[in-house]
Amino acid sequence: MNTFKKLKEFYLPYKKFLFISVFFMIIVITTTLIYPVILEVIIDDVIISGKYDLIPSLVALYFFIMVVKGVSTFIQQYTGDLFGIKSVYTLRNRLYEKLQFLPFRFYDNAKTGDLMSRLTADVEGIRFFLSFGIAEFVRFILFIGISVAVMLTYSVSLTIVTVLALPFLIVVVNKFDKKVHPAFREVRRSFGRLNTKVQENISGINTVKSLSREDFEIDQFNDYNFDFRNRNLYNAGLWAKYFPLMEFIGNLSIILLLSYGGYLVISGDLMPGELVAFYSLVGFIIQPIMFLGFIINMFSQAKASGERLLEILDEPEDIKERDNPVKEKRIAGDVEFLNVTLAYPQDENAALKNISFYAKAGSTIGLIGSTGSGKTSITQLMTRFYEPVEGKVLIDGVDVKDYSIKTLRSQIGFVMQESFLFSSTIKANIAYGRPDATMEEIIDAAKRAQAHDFIMELPDGYDTMLGERGLGLSGGQKQRIAIARAICLNPSILILDDATSAVDMETEFAIQKAMKEVMADRTTFIIAHRISSLKHADQIFVLENGMIVEQGVHEQLIQRNGIYRRIYDIQYQDREAILESQKG
Repeated sequence: MNTFKKLKEFYLPYKKFLFISVFFMIIVITTTLIYPVILEVIIDDVIISGKYDLIPSLVALYFFIMVVKGVSTFIQQYTGDLFGIKSVYTLRNRLYEKLQFLPFRFYDNAKTGDLMSRLTADVEGIRFFLSFGIAEFVRFILFIGISVAVMLTYSVSLTIVTVLALPFLIVVVNKFDKKVHPAFREVRRSFGRLNTKVQENISGINTVKSLSREDFEIDQFNDYNFDFRNRNLYNAGLWAKYFPLMEFIGNLSIILLLSYGGYLVISGDLMPGELVAFYSLVGFIIQPIMFLGFIINMFSQAKASGERLLEILDEPEDIKERDNPVKEKRIAGDVEFLNVTLAYPQDENAALKNISFYAKAGSTIGLIGSTGSGKTSITQLMTRFYEPVEGKVLIDGVDVKDYSIKTLRSQIGFVMQESFLFSSTIKANIAYGRPDATMEEIIDAAKRAQAHDFIMELPDGYDTMLGERGLGLSGGQKQRIAIARAICLNPSILILDDATSAVDMETEFAIQKAMKEVMADRTTFIIAHRISSLKHADQIFVLENGMIVEQGVHEQLIQRNGIYRRIYDIQYQDREAILESQKG
């Protein structure tokens, strides 16, 4: 129960619905247990003793009981559902909120499909148990308790004989629970892996088709699906093994009842109607016990789901604000790194090693180097996507840890290499960072990003709805909308992480020309593989293995026989080769 104790903050506020549900369940059970008593009166008093004048009263009582039971059943089920639905509504909101504030470190290893599985299937597993499982467990206890109490009024000895087999049933149920819980936990994990595979395949369908890897993907999916199937079959085997055994033990109680009860009727110690009523009451015990396997099934699934949800809820939020963070309305944009070292949890080698530099507000900084050299890591430290292991990152002379996260990130415009667009209108995507932006500001940002012309050619212009992840636009068009989104934010610091990699040289030149005005009075960091994208920078840092190995302006770095010059020569030769081929 430790799992449910940790989740109590989500369902305890709605416990009144559970109490109401249990109260009306007691009424339902009480009215149900009156049926055997009426049956006893009909057999012993009406049929055997001939008291036919009792029939109208018994019919009226039976009708009244049916009405009370029907109304109570409705209220009990409805309030039980309310308890589960309201609880998981709060739980799902908390999970989604938690995901928004978890650090990048968490998402470096998390699988999208698995997270989706937790927020859907696992949350539903909790809801089903809260709505039905708890109520059924209470029903189980009440039915057995009240039934045994009524049975004792008929015959103490017959009651004792009838329940002799029940301790064996408890032992079997306990063994079943110990095996079925870990099995269900593995089913949940397997389902998460299956979901992840489907999500990755759909997201990367263009790559799959372009490389003709459909058969490979089908085989991989079959492997995951086969594993999911086998784990479900194992669970089905457990159920098939233990349920008949539980049923057999339950039927033993019936055999003992009929054998000893028949003897009591023959000996005159028990009336026939009392035996029939007793038999009905035993049925009210056996049925809940037979249903106990289903309750354990629900409990095991909910427990496995709860454990997976707690893994998210208990995940530490590494990036936290100070008690009294700095909430400046506008930062100037001075950036300084002081002996900064960064190491990612999953990587043994440091991503950045003792990095130090100063970027004056309004200056343009170029970052170039091989893949994995640490270019993007520098920019991610400014926004506190990650925390340095050593050293400090200062903006306007203030440690970024001292800023309010919202204040800090709202003034840093980020255009990443992979442009992500939401399934919404182009207008909403551009204004995503500034929902209060006017239409004039949105259009101005689009014009500066060289996106206005192609947007106006679309059927609904800025009101055009985009498909998932910007489906329907080319890579260059998506990147230009992402640039417009960053411009619309009107940031003090602008970070362009290979932002023009998906556009042609002509469009890149037009964007660079338009962005000269945008970058004015802003500190701009340009990460690029093309020297043409950053040769105009005030400072250029060349990175290798997490260290700044060269720095200076374009002309200075060209004169040195270093990494920058080699990159320049390679790109220049490639351009010359292209020009020669065009002439030919």
